[in-house]
Amino acid sequence: MARPAAAYEPAVPARPACAYTSCYCEENVWKLCEYIRSQDQYPLEEFYAIFISNDRRMIPLWKQKSGHGDEPVVWDYHVVLLHVSSREQNFIYDLDTVLPFPCPFDMYSVEAFRLDDGLRPEFHRKIRMIRADLYLKTFASDRSHMKDANGKWQKPPPSYPCIETAGDVTATSKLLTAAAVFVTLLEQSPLGFFAIYRTVL
Repeated sequence: MARPAAAYEPAVPARPACAYTSCYCEENVWKLCEYIRSQDQYPLEEFYAIFISNDRRMIPLWKQKSGHGDEPVVWDYHVVLLHVSSREQNFIYDLDTVLPFPCPFDMYSVEAFRLDDGLRPEFHRKIRMIRADLYLKTFASDRSHMKDANGKWQKPPPSYPCIETAGDVTATSKLLTAAAVFVTLLEQSPLGFFAIYRTVL
């Protein structure tokens, strides 16, 4: 008799034990990557930071903790972590969702991302995937994008120091304004995009 497949073991601690600051998703994901690198459970190369935004900085996502009912939250950008597992199913780690943590890839794409088909063009999403090892090496943030014109915090920052890395630093603002690095969904639905990456990565 064949043995049942082993259950997926999350790559990070339970949600309450993860480093988290509301509205600092790019740093939350960086911290998840940092934890995964410190362990010997999965190869870091299986993980990707996923930046979601568009030219107008208006992207809807459903099943977010700050949402109400089945209404989407419209973010200027959002960042999640993708685990391209060697198993049949891949997983999304999103500390801002009400969906499971981690969430099966198919569930997240259907319930949180949904299709662009029913959205006005200004809400169509673009995505950039960055390998976790490169993200840890190159991402940095002085958090200036979280201050208003008077230099006051729009949202309280994390308690730890700003993330700084040696070498070629890629700030949040640079990641979001360099439109050429994003994959434009165009006619292709988000489900199609996710399906492609599920099979080729």
